[in-house]
Amino acid sequence: MKKLIVSLLKEKKFFEIKNQLNELNVVEISDVINQFEVPEIIIMIFRLLKKDKAADVFSYLDSDHQEIIIHASTDIETRELFDELYFDDIVDIIEEMPFDIVKKILKNTDKKDRHLINQLLKYPDNSAGSIMTTEYVDLRKNMKVSEAIEEIRKTGKDKENIYTCYVTNESGKLEGVLLLRELIAKKDSTLVSDIMSTNFISANTNDDQEIVADLFKKYDLIVMPVVDHENKLLGIITVDDVLEVVDQEITEDFHKIAGITSPTDDSYLKTNIFTMAKQRIGWLAVLMISDTISGNIIQGYESVLARSIILTAFIPMLMSTGGNVGSQSSTVVIRALALGEISPKNAFKVLKKEFSIGIIVSIVLALLNFVRLIMIEKINIPVAFTVSITLVFTIIISKIVGALLPLLAKIVKADPAVMATPLITTISDAVTLVIYFSFATTILKL
Repeated sequence: MKKLIVSLLKEKKFFEIKNQLNELNVVEISDVINQFEVPEIIIMIFRLLKKDKAADVFSYLDSDHQEIIIHASTDIETRELFDELYFDDIVDIIEEMPFDIVKKILKNTDKKDRHLINQLLKYPDNSAGSIMTTEYVDLRKNMKVSEAIEEIRKTGKDKENIYTCYVTNESGKLEGVLLLRELIAKKDSTLVSDIMSTNFISANTNDDQEIVADLFKKYDLIVMPVVDHENKLLGIITVDDVLEVVDQEITEDFHKIAGITSPTDDSYLKTNIFTMAKQRIGWLAVLMISDTISGNIIQGYESVLARSIILTAFIPMLMSTGGNVGSQSSTVVIRALALGEISPKNAFKVLKKEFSIGIIVSIVLALLNFVRLIMIEKINIPVAFTVSITLVFTIIISKIVGALLPLLAKIVKADPAVMATPLITTISDAVTLVIYFSFATTILKL
């Protein structure tokens, strides 16, 4: 599509470009625009869009392209564009923009909208309040079905979700929830209070977004009301916002598992190299220093290595296997903790399970290793047995350590992801070396 548009631009066939774009959905159009980097082309393509599509396309563009378009827009164009956007999208955009662009956006919103935007921006980062939208259908329980449907007709066009309606009293407190399909199935004279449900799930504005995502999954929701401490309805969270939260949380966990501190929301190519270096250097420095433990253990057994130099060749394999095994266990346990499948009270069951897995895996790998050393490497039986029996104990202990550390982190209210690959590898390396040299001195009489 990009090549086609470039070709049409060269030929100045703008009407043809407009037709091509109108055949695509808003996500596909945004993907096309995001591929261009020249501001003039980006603005030209965007202005060829129909007004009813432009706002939706704009919400899917990356922040750099959004900034280019806002910067090039007149005050009237900016006002028209943001009048069509939902509040949660406006807040997301404002959070990504430099001050001069934010000033222009706020300048071109009316006083009421500006107040709501500022209110949303004041909620803590990663809270329910920060991701909610204020565009929902608000009904009264003394309304008749015919009045409620008429209210939806009047206001529904500007709401992000009309399939779930909320019933509040005069002071704004949430009293019930009503689905549109239930509303239209009842007689016009039926009162909203007779068909609304008072058994509903809601989130507080200060609830962590990860808790909100868990509630969506647990109760199979597509939308959730957000209330304050007085149960006043302040907004709603829709499933598309939750999907973004899930993506963000998974990315954050991956970074922490890799030992990257303070992960950012920016993409890889947009993140400054000094920022990325700062994120990575902390754990690397800690692990570099902690690796001196392994070095000291090796130094302590120099006499053993001197009498049987062949033992040195197997150290990397043993340490690597221990680290990989521990990482496998920690990843599985961290994921299970995140999904709520297990908790610290299940520690004994988890350790028992990982211990059992460790026995099976270690015996299979040790037998394969023993055969390999005897048949292929032509290593003598005592050395092959020493390496293989070390492998058994290394795998079992690494499995237990990998499962135990995330559980301990959860108990002390730390992030289990932090107790992942980097720390586990360091502990596993030290334990592996102690086991290896202990068996070497006992079995080989060194």
